[in-house]
Amino acid sequence: MAEAETDALDARYGRTRTHRTRDRLLLAGGAVAFAIVLVAWVVWAGLDGQKPQVEATDTGHRLINEERLVEVSWNLSVPPGNDTACIVQALNEDFTVVGWKVVEVPASTRHIRSLTETVRVAQEANTGLIYSCWLT
Repeated sequence: MAEAETDALDARYGRTRTHRTRDRLLLAGGAVAFAIVLVAWVVWAGLDGQKPQVEATDTGHRLINEERLVEVSWNLSVPPGNDTACIVQALNEDFTVVGWKVVEVPASTRHIRSLTETVRVAQEANTGLIYSCWLT
């Protein structure tokens, strides 16, 4: 095949020098975009400084209705050395909050602690539980 025919076929099917340069630039641009997205994801997901996890689990409650009190017991799991606060609440039979209290829990060297707190109620309560906990 003559060189002129080969050049014509290359031009026809996009195999010219300008097409190859354009393809290389597109490939390099795609690789750079992928690298930027990957680095951003690593910074966002891995290097953002994980915060300690707080977990509270209800273990029981005791109704002291003649005194309008509910005693709530729970386990608190928090990394040692962190002050924590929890909301303890009492509910009636309609699941309406009839009493609540914010409890400040000082830092400790123990990871898991068992705690009990008494909540005064405005009406007769059926249960008591931990609503939420957070680091202070």
